[in-house]
Amino acid sequence: MTTISFDQWVISRLLAHGAYAGKVDDAPGRKMIEAIKRFQAAEGLEVTGMANTATVTALRRSSAAPNAKLIIAPDTPTEPVWMREARRYLGLREIVGRGSNSIIMSWAKRLGGWVASFYNDDDIPWCGLALGAWIAITLPEEALPSNPLGALNWSTFGIGLTQPARGAIMVFKRDGGGHVGLYIGEDQTHYHILGANQSNSVSVTRIEKSRLVKIRYPKTGGNPIGGPVHLSAKGVPVTRNEA
Repeated sequence: MTTISFDQWVISRLLAHGAYAGKVDDAPGRKMIEAIKRFQAAEGLEVTGMANTATVTALRRSSAAPNAKLIIAPDTPTEPVWMREARRYLGLREIVGRGSNSIIMSWAKRLGGWVASFYNDDDIPWCGLALGAWIAITLPEEALPSNPLGALNWSTFGIGLTQPARGAIMVFKRDGGGHVGLYIGEDQTHYHILGANQSNSVSVTRIEKSRLVKIRYPKTGGNPIGGPVHLSAKGVPVTRNEA
């Protein structure tokens, strides 16, 4: 039996209910959000654009009939949608020196404006670029920093949190600038961060807690999921290069 992801299932059910008109894949994005909103409006649900419990329950129905068969749904993800989008790029690397990774460059084009014209080489630090793209794709109504390329500018993004939660935006200081990524969990001394431009790649690394500047969360991202997640330090490298 083939296992499909939660996002694949949501897209397939939106398609079955006639609400989805985009590409059928496992990538959460604007078409999926638009379709969820159409479906929620048609069902008389709160229109959030997010596949919450009420929406998933409605999507499980095979038809509009009161006694319609219920379709089995995958477990609801514990990570928010922008974090699931980031995970799709784990292992993606910049091209050091001459040439640039086309996916990284496509993120700059997607953000548009001055970012698209300024960002012309993936040797330019891209942790903020990647985060901006992941959030823009999955939360199109969320306001990004005016300069998302500057990691420390994410200190005023969204809303502030007093403690981490899965998918929270973690802003760090470093020599010569800053770094930004997504919270996975923590051990006694380090945060475990899913982020870009960590040793020139999208990866999960450990970053010293003493470097933390701010914890932020998208205003349109729903309620933060849980609180601190305690993990083992074993097997997760400490970040060495974020520039």
